[in-house]
Amino acid sequence: MTRWVALYARSRGVPVSAAVVAVGVAALAALAETDGSPRLAAFGAALGVAAVSTGLDGHDRALDRTAAFGWPPRRAAHLLLGGAFVVALLLAAGRVTAPIAPDALVVRDVVGLGGSAALGALLLGARAAWALPIGWTGVTLVVPSFDDHWLSRLLTWPVQPAGTTSATVTAVVLGCTGLLAYSWFGCRR
Repeated sequence: MTRWVALYARSRGVPVSAAVVAVGVAALAALAETDGSPRLAAFGAALGVAAVSTGLDGHDRALDRTAAFGWPPRRAAHLLLGGAFVVALLLAAGRVTAPIAPDALVVRDVVGLGGSAALGALLLGARAAWALPIGWTGVTLVVPSFDDHWLSRLLTWPVQPAGTTSATVTAVVLGCTGLLAYSWFGCRR
């Protein structure tokens, strides 16, 4: 069992992705202010999710088809463990230095952006899966947030305050849809 996990992790580039996430979170922790920033949390979540998304597909589809058991549980576990790793590092960095953002906001952003990365893997392939979370975060950082318009709240959900219902619903819908679609269908080739 442990040999299979090590081979799977190496074939998906997990050690390199984990190192990139750790270095990125350490750099963000150095930039964190005393009260935290939703924009910094969204940026950190997008970088972490983008690094994890590069390993959402293997190099050889024929080799993947020879597996004795199905891929949906492995895909779901890969996505969930990658998201948990990003959340754990972002929250741990907030304990060592100033908090990057409130814990609920960090979790919400990783869930939503992780779902968008999974949808990106399904629609664009693993090599371009990073484009959706990075693109959405880029739009979020550029578009001004107007609390009175629903479209603005929808577009800028990663930087909305932690208790915003529409932002939480958007993140949960993206997260669940991405997880289920990627787990079932896998990556586009």
